[in-house]
Amino acid sequence: MPSLIDLRRRIRAVKSTQQITKAMKMIAASRLRKSQERIVNARPYANETLRVLQNLASRTDPDAHPLLAVREERAALVVIITADKGLCGSFNTNIIKAAGQEILAGGGRRVALALIGRKAREFFGRRGFPIVYERSHFFQHLAFDDAAAIAAVAIEEYCEGRADAVYLVYNEFKSVLQQRVVTEKLLPIERRSVDEAGPSARVDYLYEPDAATLFGQLLPAYVRTEVWRALLESAAAENAARMTAMDAATKNATEMIDGLTLYMNKVRQAGITNEIIEVVSGAEAL
Repeated sequence: MPSLIDLRRRIRAVKSTQQITKAMKMIAASRLRKSQERIVNARPYANETLRVLQNLASRTDPDAHPLLAVREERAALVVIITADKGLCGSFNTNIIKAAGQEILAGGGRRVALALIGRKAREFFGRRGFPIVYERSHFFQHLAFDDAAAIAAVAIEEYCEGRADAVYLVYNEFKSVLQQRVVTEKLLPIERRSVDEAGPSARVDYLYEPDAATLFGQLLPAYVRTEVWRALLESAAAENAARMTAMDAATKNATEMIDGLTLYMNKVRQAGITNEIIEVVSGAEAL
């Protein structure tokens, strides 16, 4: 049976941990509000940009721009977006698992990686994959230039022919309690059929300037926007996952403190009872 001193020390240790998890939960909650606002504002623009470009691409010659060219997938670039820190439940583990499935899904194709976040770099950096880009410790000051740098690497790898497809693997923010791991094909841009795209795709477009010049501006902008949206989704999902995990840890600490306190009181009561019995026994012996 542990002594009262050991139990008191353990209770103090759990209380210290509880204060840390509670503080981390409050920090994650404050960051979540800001990141949630940013992703809610970015989604409509990104979705509408994709819809318009898919409709344009469905009526355009694939040779109009290199980003529309569809090639046999012999090599791929996988952009993996994880967090820089842990203590956010299964957030990083789910992304790494999905990224591993995507890497193995292509059979004999060559795979290169772009690692975003310290957890992705720590896991994949020592497993022998060719790494064309890596970046970490920028989510707290996330800016559009960060997305533009990642998009530039993806565009260069695809246009130079070193990658026949570019995939994004990230966590999509659904709600505070739910995040969904997404594996999304970034390049080439999918060409929707007229029937699939709906009535808007049946409209004939007049280009001013010509289609090549127009796509030369729109397609890189779309890639940057999609990467930016993925970074915002990941940041919001990370904060939500960390807030949920720290809330659960705080509740578990409370339950542990209550259980240890009850057990300590029982030990103390047993000690007092034993002392009383010893005094009574000694008095009877006299």
